[in-house]
Amino acid sequence: MYVYKFRLTFDEVEDFVRDYEVPVTQKFKDFHNEIVRSIKGLNKEELASFYLCDRKWNKLQEFTLLDMNEGSEDYIESTEDQPTAICMANAVINEYIDDPHQRLIYEFDFLNPKVFYIELMETVDSKSKARTSKCVFASEELPQAINLSADMEKHKSFLSDDDLDLDLDDYYDEEDLQNLQDDFEF
Repeated sequence: MYVYKFRLTFDEVEDFVRDYEVPVTQKFKDFHNEIVRSIKGLNKEELASFYLCDRKWNKLQEFTLLDMNEGSEDYIESTEDQPTAICMANAVINEYIDDPHQRLIYEFDFLNPKVFYIELMETVDSKSKARTSKCVFASEELPQAINLSADMEKHKSFLSDDDLDLDLDDYYDEEDLQNLQDDFEF
């Protein structure tokens, strides 16, 4: 069985690398699932897209996690500049890879975007009978995002409702309050 050997990099972290072996008959969704599984900090609930690119990283074709084809609720009309996106679950990788050094962009989480660059390193005849994608090398991790809502919940127990009700009389005397009021009157 033939496998593609892909290398994935992330520009925001020096030496961030993931190498994957992907059977040529796998679908883009299988590759997506392995990427999410192998990179700590990626939430499998987030949206993602692959983009088939030329040698200059110009996007040519999009492969989406959701079905965006006509008849689906997420349908987006294609234009001359932007062909209709193909659902990852329907796209077998070897039907789209035609360059021995094919490039892909993998965009993950569109609200808090992470952009990964993928390049086909080689196609080899694997002695393995495995029919699934696998990460065969990993270096470095993504920086962990700050979860502000979790931090607020953690510290909420230290604040009582009384702490949130400020009475300016406790901090200023009558003359200071009058001066403040005079400063803000137009």
